[in-house]
Amino acid sequence: MEQEQKQTDNTIDLTQLLQLCRRHIWALILWSIGLALVGWGIANFVISPKYTSSAQILVNQKSNKNDPNAAYKTQQANMQLVNTYKDIVTSHVILQDASDRLANPVRVVKKAKPAKYRTNADGRRVLVRKAQPAVIERDGKSYSVSASQLAKNISVNTQQQSQVFSVSATADTPEKAKAEANAVARSFRDQIPNIMNIDNVTIVAPATNGVQSSPNVKLFTLAGFVIGLVLTFAVILIREMTNTTVRDDTYLTQDLGLTNLGYVSHFHVSSSFKLIKKNNNKPAAKREQRKRRRV
Repeated sequence: MEQEQKQTDNTIDLTQLLQLCRRHIWALILWSIGLALVGWGIANFVISPKYTSSAQILVNQKSNKNDPNAAYKTQQANMQLVNTYKDIVTSHVILQDASDRLANPVRVVKKAKPAKYRTNADGRRVLVRKAQPAVIERDGKSYSVSASQLAKNISVNTQQQSQVFSVSATADTPEKAKAEANAVARSFRDQIPNIMNIDNVTIVAPATNGVQSSPNVKLFTLAGFVIGLVLTFAVILIREMTNTTVRDDTYLTQDLGLTNLGYVSHFHVSSSFKLIKKNNNKPAAKREQRKRRRV
């Protein structure tokens, strides 16, 4: 019985909870907003941001255009090989070549041309045009990223019933994420003919400057707001349940079983109100003076 009485004493119904929230509404609002600002500050100034950039690749084997069945079979085979391409992209061969490209980023401005010869009537070869070497130039900033680091930064995303897959890179800066994604995509395009019998690899969409992927500022701000609201409400609720102060007469009459004999009204008195004490001894003093005069 005593345990049941204690449980009923510590129980708060929904009406009391709503009244409790109304009494402490400003504390709930201020603490929730305060912790939301703390979460926003942590996401923006404490945690280092990460940026992600993606490049899309299409692998399409050549098929016989005159045979629709062969073209359809080739397309289905390409879609089934997408998962294989995914494993090849993250292989050490591709990532090591991409690491070398990042260390020395160059691009071909003009392809090399072989020497051109002409055969005379007597069978001798005459040089018509000399061989022209390739013209290359530096392409962007160099980054020192090992193959093992690229394996952690690179992810490959595929879609069902599609021959296109994307290579995503995550880095500390938008430019670095772009460079890593493009380096891996170009390495795959150039190395896959040596690994498989594929000769038609196209980079559909090269990577652009990465966008911030973490931390999620909105999520951190929302989490701070919710944590502030829950913690503030928990503190208020604990203080309410551990407070033994008598606040109304229902506790005395219903819980303790005491009899209500009446109420003592409380009213406010203005500051100009004064109590004047009357001197009741003055009439008696005047009577004594009169008696003395008669004598």
